[in-house]
Amino acid sequence: MAEVQNSGILLESGTNEIEIMEFTIDGNLYGINVAKVREILMSAPVKPMPHAHNAVEGIFKPRDIVLTVVDLPKYLNGVAGEKSGKDLFIVTNFNKMYIAFRVHTVVGISRISWSDIQKPDKTVAGGSESVATGIAQCGADLVTILDFERIVAEIAPETTIQVTEIDRMGPRSRNEQPIWIAEDSILLSKMIEESLRKAGYVNLKMFPNGQELWETLNALPKHNRLCDDVALIITDIEMPQMDGHRLTKLVKDNARFKPIPLIIFSSLISEEMRIKGRQLGADEQMSKPEIGHLVDVMDHLLATSENK
Repeated sequence: MAEVQNSGILLESGTNEIEIMEFTIDGNLYGINVAKVREILMSAPVKPMPHAHNAVEGIFKPRDIVLTVVDLPKYLNGVAGEKSGKDLFIVTNFNKMYIAFRVHTVVGISRISWSDIQKPDKTVAGGSESVATGIAQCGADLVTILDFERIVAEIAPETTIQVTEIDRMGPRSRNEQPIWIAEDSILLSKMIEESLRKAGYVNLKMFPNGQELWETLNALPKHNRLCDDVALIITDIEMPQMDGHRLTKLVKDNARFKPIPLIIFSSLISEEMRIKGRQLGADEQMSKPEIGHLVDVMDHLLATSENK
């Protein structure tokens, strides 16, 4: 059993760097953001659960918490491979959930810049069906960064963004204030856009990473009223090229852009991440499944900024 120790990178804010934990499945190299990892365990017997997704092995209880175990080799390859006593469980925590993923080996941790992570080409990634969120250059190796949020959303749809939360809010008026959103996951980007449009926010501009949003923001004509171009920014944290913390720092360190309300909407929100976000100047932060809460906060921030 090995707890993952957060190193210096996790104490810094807005550096546009990430630590990638590299692991293998059938000899292929994959990666996960260390911020999602809580510990590495030796694989152990798992209690099967009836009617579960075919990639869910079952549950086990290493200490005081019951963990769902996902057979990542089976999920990626479509067939169950031979399990070994040398397999490992990567225990993750995101979207307020603890989940263990079976892998074959853990190689190590690399610290790199988000600018060293490229979005996979659509011909390789399979468009919206891709489980690869990026390709990272870690030393001499190319590492496929898996979209663990998408994997969990497929296995347990009830744990991800629920458009029905918006339905329960009742009738809402149309709002044409321009909202800019940075989100790299194709699946989650569509879900966020659908939810916000249903909530009445019809003037949405989507960006696949913080870099493109930042460049577009800087290209706005200076003679325009800024609120006519962008009234509020919503950003994920994990994104290729430029992450949400770096984007937040750049926006809030800029005298012209600082007044724009900015919400961090991420699966990684924890108390530690909240502290980092506050230090960078984020106006609000919340966990990604909370789409109804996001709309409530948007309503409040936009009403407040209008009255200034």
